[in-house]
Amino acid sequence: MTLCTPARTTNRPRVQRPHSPPEPPRRFRIAGADLSASVAVFLIALPLSLGIALATGAPLQSGLVAAAVGGLVAGRFGGSPLQVSGPAAGLTVVTAELIQLYGWRTTCAITVLAGLVQLGLSALRVARSALAVSPAIVHGMLAGIGVTIALAQLHIVLGSTPQSSAVDNVLGLPAQLAHIHPAALGISALTVAVLLCWPRLPGRAGKLVRKVPAALVAVIGATAVAAFAGLAVPRVDLPSWSSHALPGLPEGPALGIMAGVLTITLVTSVQSLLSAVAVDKLVAARPDGGRGVPRSALDRELAGQGAANVVSGALGGLPVAGVAVRSVANVSAGAVSRASTMLHGLWIVLAALLLVPVLDLIPLPALAALVMVVGIQMVSITHIRTVTRHREVVVYAVTLSGVVLFGILEGVALGIGVAIAVALHRLARTRITREERDGRQLLHVRGQLTFLAVPRLSRALHQLPHGSDVVVELDGSFMDHAAYETLSDWTAGHLAHGGTVETTGPSGTRIAEPTPSAAAAHTCCRPWTPWHNHQCGEQPDERPDEAVETPRTTGLKLASGIGKFQRNTAPLVRDELARLAREGQTPSQLFLTCADSRLVTSMITSSGPGDLFTVRNVGNLVPLPGEESGDDSVAAAIEYAVEVLRVESITVCGHSGCGAMQALLNAGPDDPPTPLRRWLRHGRPSLERMVSRRHAWARISGRLPADAVEQLCLTNVVQQLEHLRAYEPVARRLAEGTLSLHGVYFHVGEAQAYLLSGTDEVHSYDDVFTQVMPTEPLEAARAS
Repeated sequence: MTLCTPARTTNRPRVQRPHSPPEPPRRFRIAGADLSASVAVFLIALPLSLGIALATGAPLQSGLVAAAVGGLVAGRFGGSPLQVSGPAAGLTVVTAELIQLYGWRTTCAITVLAGLVQLGLSALRVARSALAVSPAIVHGMLAGIGVTIALAQLHIVLGSTPQSSAVDNVLGLPAQLAHIHPAALGISALTVAVLLCWPRLPGRAGKLVRKVPAALVAVIGATAVAAFAGLAVPRVDLPSWSSHALPGLPEGPALGIMAGVLTITLVTSVQSLLSAVAVDKLVAARPDGGRGVPRSALDRELAGQGAANVVSGALGGLPVAGVAVRSVANVSAGAVSRASTMLHGLWIVLAALLLVPVLDLIPLPALAALVMVVGIQMVSITHIRTVTRHREVVVYAVTLSGVVLFGILEGVALGIGVAIAVALHRLARTRITREERDGRQLLHVRGQLTFLAVPRLSRALHQLPHGSDVVVELDGSFMDHAAYETLSDWTAGHLAHGGTVETTGPSGTRIAEPTPSAAAAHTCCRPWTPWHNHQCGEQPDERPDEAVETPRTTGLKLASGIGKFQRNTAPLVRDELARLAREGQTPSQLFLTCADSRLVTSMITSSGPGDLFTVRNVGNLVPLPGEESGDDSVAAAIEYAVEVLRVESITVCGHSGCGAMQALLNAGPDDPPTPLRRWLRHGRPSLERMVSRRHAWARISGRLPADAVEQLCLTNVVQQLEHLRAYEPVARRLAEGTLSLHGVYFHVGEAQAYLLSGTDEVHSYDDVFTQVMPTEPLEAARAS
């Protein structure tokens, strides 16, 4: 690929690199934390994998195959380093139904096809779209699956076999309760008791023993009791691997198989992506802030899950998905890289080959009780409270009921339909009330003002007496054009009849409205008025043909803006600024960015007074120590922020279309040494880094930059972060772990911020700027 070069003919370095140099081979190192974490995850995954295979009616080896493949394949190729993948309880119902309808070999083929679909979706980069599903639907789906699992495993706990559906399992419970198998019930009760009591053991000794997973202790305890007591209960029977069933060609109706592929793809993808987002939150909450652990790349994670499902299905394993319980254990155990996930898969392989005689001693009721408890835990009280608080409990309940009564796809479809209906109802529901207070008419409009509410709004407005003083209180976040026009037209008519109109927000804050003569020109300040070169109260320029502003008019704009601040903004921030004046500034980060007028730091970072210690200069440059040549302003700001203010992070923010970078590209050896040229010499290391073959090109959201200027803007952010490390106070704080460095690139035309991934290792791999989404990702559901 050839980037465009400036037209000036100079002896500066060429900006063409058709290929990036190969990275040096890396030595595979395993941290001690990864080794211990892998053992902890293995001890949890082993009994769960067998229990989930039992619950689906699949060969028991298939659970071990899926766990091993999830650890080795998804762990190696996935985009979430600390997420653990394997057979998930959320897939139990789906897999069991497919096995019952089409047999095990066809189910394996469906798993392979679902993996291929996931790979295709990853290539289309649609992973983020899966997060758009309402949390109420996801939680309701998992809760419905949990209820179905618990009902099925309850029959095994009581010593019988489950029925084909949740409804049949409920109808068959009375007869099952009349013929309880005492030995099976005793083993199951012991397993449940250990699972519930083990995490609550008191004292210092309890704190030590709780490090052993409760699931492992419960299964070992139940196995020991069954063996020493000689109880006649069914046990695990792992046949020889030589007779392990592999997939065959799909046999069955094409429509049904396609539905199975779609269901497996949907459930595994959504659960894996939501779990990856939850893992990121857990890592960030660690004491070190997750230093050194990159955030999840969701499209890559989807590709890793697809590859794992292809391999698992081809080897006769269960479908694979990211699982929250094992991932939480991995993060809590202190894992720092994907090596822990891969090692846990290796331990599963060794156990499947060497521990078959031991595994054959495990009672099936113990595994059923383990999975039943997991199913019950999938009905999370926390999730119910959350959806209730957000008034989406109807969506949750309908999805749960649909999954239990009809199936996964049907339940999710019902949930989506109800969610859409609830959204439309909220959009159309507008309450308009009227009261008289202190001789003034108060019209309170609660809800969104859309064209659907215009008839009621118009009727309420025209019922107000002519010439009265009216306050219209808008308690909503959206007003469409039809509602705005209705309100504006009525306001103009009411003012013409001698009345007054004041429009306020829900807190009583006044929203400025135009006079009738100004309404058509839209010259008054409103929340949706563009701020660019706009001043309230200014008269239109009487000389529109004069394009050049005089110092006098510029001064008038400045004075007008200050007056607007004193009238409108100062009352809102006076208390906060008074507090800062008393207590002093305690900013959380040093924000170093360009002097470009288009960069509004408070807007980009959603920060307020006292949050940022900001340094701006041409090109967001950080001169190396000792190279300032009389200008110590940047070095002084760094020292003051790091040593005195004790900021927790330093951010270097570059932007698109940077004039300094353009000037640096166009600079020639014979250019006169102006102040600008002397300052820009601090950016030459960035230009050298860009053209050097020792460094890979920076990428922006997975793509190469559009041109040489954008490439240099991105590279400059990385280089200035490297310059920061040369400052002794910064290096010391970084070594202590009390300071972090961040790189941000702001694309002005797109109004989009990109965050540099992995700023702690800018020397060792491609510098990748990832897109920062406008909303926080959905919380992952807790499911194993």
